[in-house]
Amino acid sequence: MSDPKANKKMVPGIRFTGFTDDWEQRKFDSFASRNMKTRESTLNVEYEDVVSGAGKLVPDYELKRKDSKRGIAFFSGNVLFGKLRPYLKNWLLADFSGVAVGDWWVLSTKDISSSFLYSLVQSDKYQTTANQTSGTKMPRSDWKTVSQEVFSIPSYDESEVIGKMILNADQLITLHRRKLDELNDYKKLLLQKLFPKNGEQNPEWRFAGFADDWEQRKLGEILNVKKSKEYITESEISGKYKVIQQGDNPVAGYSDKEPFTDYNDVVLFGDHTVSIYQPKHPFLLATDGVKVLEALNLSGNFLYALLEKNRPEQQGYKRHFSILKGVSGIYPQKKEESVEIGNLFDMLNQTITLHQRKLEKLELLKKAMLQKMFI
Repeated sequence: MSDPKANKKMVPGIRFTGFTDDWEQRKFDSFASRNMKTRESTLNVEYEDVVSGAGKLVPDYELKRKDSKRGIAFFSGNVLFGKLRPYLKNWLLADFSGVAVGDWWVLSTKDISSSFLYSLVQSDKYQTTANQTSGTKMPRSDWKTVSQEVFSIPSYDESEVIGKMILNADQLITLHRRKLDELNDYKKLLLQKLFPKNGEQNPEWRFAGFADDWEQRKLGEILNVKKSKEYITESEISGKYKVIQQGDNPVAGYSDKEPFTDYNDVVLFGDHTVSIYQPKHPFLLATDGVKVLEALNLSGNFLYALLEKNRPEQQGYKRHFSILKGVSGIYPQKKEESVEIGNLFDMLNQTITLHQRKLEKLELLKKAMLQKMFI
């Protein structure tokens, strides 16, 4: 009987028009080699200079005053791969010459484009191979293992097209990440300018029509802790109303039980983890570790922005809520001013969320491309 695999074409799931040849199976060191020569340079790249998983230098890299250091020489077109703790995903396609300081492989290519090699080191197969590490406390990728692993390689022309496509995806991701960073920086600025600084009675920036001094009150005086309805067990999570829990993923599921419906000025506060959430829809709770906070004579959007501004470190949230309620702050006398401030932050948060979702979609698209364009 014939082997069914014998007639299987060695081609990726997605392919560009004009390419029909089978890909060739080759050992890694037959198309990529390590540069081993060292020298000194002020243009040096260390782990801290690379954004993990993004293949980009940190934004302030060019502003850093670098001392001359000895490292592995690299040139434009070389691929830098961080072999120490490879799960950290430190990689870079160099577009300048310098030295790689620390546990790097500096890779050059033969027969394929450098952009394809840069994409290949991000693929699932390469990552699986590179993470077959030696050492426990300081695991490192093993060159003997990686160099002898067999990969499927296209012609140079096809590798160039694929590599450029992945680089284009990287550029889009970088643009959206930069935009997201700018929005978050703008939000930090507004949190500084629209709330009074320590020791001051009024914020630096105010909406037109408001001139009254803000007043000092304890946090517990500007909010009400509402009694919760019955908590939802895991087996009951199914239905149309969101069930909220603590943590980074607040939506635990859905339920058809009777929900909270008065949610306009409500913020949910995780008493034991760094967690604040503004529902804006009917909801139920999955745990008694979430407190329902209702703003008194202030807008819920303002209360949410206030808690974001004063978000403590994780250990701060582990304090009992009664301690947090006793902390004094400066708040606007008129609810209308809190509404203006809160609405601005609400719109900004929605914009940030949209850009975050776009970024996540682009990252998923790139992941799919790496899966479908490689074998």
